[in-house]
Amino acid sequence: MRIGVEEEFHVLEVESGLLVPRADAILRRLPEETFTTELHQCTVEANSGVHASLHDLYADLTGLRQQLDAAASSQGLAVVAAGTAPLGPGTAGNPTADARYLHMADEYRKVADEQLICGAQVHVDVPDRDTAVRVMCEVAPWLPVLLAVSASSPFWQGADTGYASWRSMVWQRWPTAGPAGCFSSAAEYDAAVEDFIQAGVISDAGMIYYDVRPSAHLGTLELRTCDACPRAETVVLIAGLFRALVTEALERLRRRGPSCAGHHEWLRGAAWRAARSGLEGALVDPETHREAPAGQVLRKLLARLRPALEAHGDWHTVQALSEAVLAEGSAARRIRRTAEEDLLGCVDMLIAETRGERSSRRSAPLGPRLTPAVAARGSHSSAGSGAPGAVSP
Repeated sequence: MRIGVEEEFHVLEVESGLLVPRADAILRRLPEETFTTELHQCTVEANSGVHASLHDLYADLTGLRQQLDAAASSQGLAVVAAGTAPLGPGTAGNPTADARYLHMADEYRKVADEQLICGAQVHVDVPDRDTAVRVMCEVAPWLPVLLAVSASSPFWQGADTGYASWRSMVWQRWPTAGPAGCFSSAAEYDAAVEDFIQAGVISDAGMIYYDVRPSAHLGTLELRTCDACPRAETVVLIAGLFRALVTEALERLRRRGPSCAGHHEWLRGAAWRAARSGLEGALVDPETHREAPAGQVLRKLLARLRPALEAHGDWHTVQALSEAVLAEGSAARRIRRTAEEDLLGCVDMLIAETRGERSSRRSAPLGPRLTPAVAARGSHSSAGSGAPGAVSP
């Protein structure tokens, strides 16, 4: 069962730390099959290859970040992987000159104007679209935990929002964002998407922004709920957890059939709790629907997924990365800690972490990296059929 990742990056002016609409200047220096535009010109996207091992995924992600950093640096720019850029734009958002994006900017106005956010999406192989739709429902209760792990957007336009992931709050403004609900088949899901299109709510299936969705043209299930992550290690952790969630759900479906009762009303509240608290407070325990410390909920998820993680050779890597992130806290915590002394300093920290460094001119060295020795423990899974890939919003 292979995995692939899409990462979105903010384009910043180095000296001011402000978002600037210069994506095209960077993309001209990069291969178009791997790097692409987004709705606004202050964002670029990188698409990984497909991989069976977390070790190979990590090597790919860090290599893509190095290419992107080099292209940006040649223009006096920097790129940052985080849910929001702490200081915001120097000017209003500039839509990319593409018919689809220009239509979205005109139709959704302020919602589109303020879509100055970046996420990380993970694709996992599934046997077929019917299975993908059924698995969506099975994995949904645990997705807020992955959002909490990714949380990296406490600041918006230079102000502390009080949230660990403000990106996810901005994202919820779109009419098709949030929990997907339950569907019995791909045909039922596709009919619901077509209803949105016929109602004039969205213009195409790519505007289905559920927390998780089946790919429209690939044999994958796509996780969409997470912030972009400053550290590539965090993306690897989320990818390992999501693949294990899908694997575990497939096994449950094989043994017992669908187990969801169809009651997902609580999921929006659970996602809000994760966005508010990150890993620094309580989350909603998916099994009890009661609040519990984030560390307890994440460790419960690890215990639940251990057989699936071991089947892919990912257990040691994912366990080590989970304990590391619990010990140090979310990126949101690191950003706030640095911003206490200097808000521009947290921009420097994010630039450095996106490059793979652990220090910058205004921030102290940070935590341990995923070393090849640790990553190699997760490199023994076998390739499945299908190929995850890019599905831009």
